[in-house]
Amino acid sequence: MSSTIEPFHAIAISAIAHQLKSQGRSVIHMEFGQPSTGAPKAAIAAAHKILDTDPMGYWESPELKARIARHYKEVYGVEVRANQLILTCGASPALVLALSSCFSPGDRVALARPGYVAYRNTLKALHMVPVELACGPEERFQLSAARLAALDPAPAGVILASPANPTGTIIPAAELEAIAQVCRERGIKIISDEIYHGLSYVEPASSILEFEPSALVVNSFSKYFSMAGWRLGWLLNPPEHVERARAFMGALFLTPPSLAQHAGLAAMDSREELEGHIEVYRRNRTLLLEALPDLGLDAIAPPDGAFYIYADVGHLTRDSLEFCQTLLRDTGVATAPGVDFDPVEGGHFIRMSFAVSTPEIEEALRRLKPWFTSRKRLSA
Repeated sequence: MSSTIEPFHAIAISAIAHQLKSQGRSVIHMEFGQPSTGAPKAAIAAAHKILDTDPMGYWESPELKARIARHYKEVYGVEVRANQLILTCGASPALVLALSSCFSPGDRVALARPGYVAYRNTLKALHMVPVELACGPEERFQLSAARLAALDPAPAGVILASPANPTGTIIPAAELEAIAQVCRERGIKIISDEIYHGLSYVEPASSILEFEPSALVVNSFSKYFSMAGWRLGWLLNPPEHVERARAFMGALFLTPPSLAQHAGLAAMDSREELEGHIEVYRRNRTLLLEALPDLGLDAIAPPDGAFYIYADVGHLTRDSLEFCQTLLRDTGVATAPGVDFDPVEGGHFIRMSFAVSTPEIEEALRRLKPWFTSRKRLSA
């Protein structure tokens, strides 16, 4: 039996953006969460050295796994062993690996709506059942312990994301601990997507491992480490799950690129440079938060972390895909339609990424202000 998978509409928006650029138009790419900063200098230098000296091959770096394990102790105070880590070709394969090795076709897995499009689609592709829980402004667009406790019957699993995509909201430590407690009591397996960790503008995000050592954690070098195109991530497993997950990894994906692993190891000790990137994002976030009310966009999710603004445009449209297409063609500013993240309410939301340069944010706002202020409001 085949699965019906909705397309990632932001990719279609990006295709239009690249077509416009090929025609000579000036385009500002705010449709993807793709850092404009590039890999750290030390990572690039390491890659050049390896290209000149190493034929490479199928390989999983023991040094990188040990360094990631040390990262959990340094940042979260959590002890993990290097052999609990499986290196992957980015976070997307890590998510597939986690879901396919933990659950069976027909299993129900809870997740917040709005949420990253790949959660829902990957579950469907694996013939699992996404149980989407509507999470609005009153819940800060996040799952809560109370919502999970009330689900009847209990799902087999739950996907958490903090900071979240598309909203940037962070689950407070006390609530994350309460979620872990509910999941233990009800036998719900936790998959925690922590790809945006390190990108926080309020309190740092807590790892689920601080409260539940049996959880599986997905992470990547794409966001904080600014290495999206290098395709390198990891899945952190509880000890009893490692061999099963590794069997799936060998069958589905083999190993991530050797070159990326060497570069990733160098990137992990480039903190000063990487923290400088966050200051760029922080400035961009401030500029947007100050300017958006003048555009009529005053209903947004709290952007605690990541690099997104998720804005309600319900006073202007009920069709966010058409809205983003028109916005792009008129202004050259590419954004993502809310329907990617919420198939029910997403028609009146858009997502803007501020992972671009500050001059690009300033130019985007210059273009957006007259466009938004000239739009007709929908009748009540």
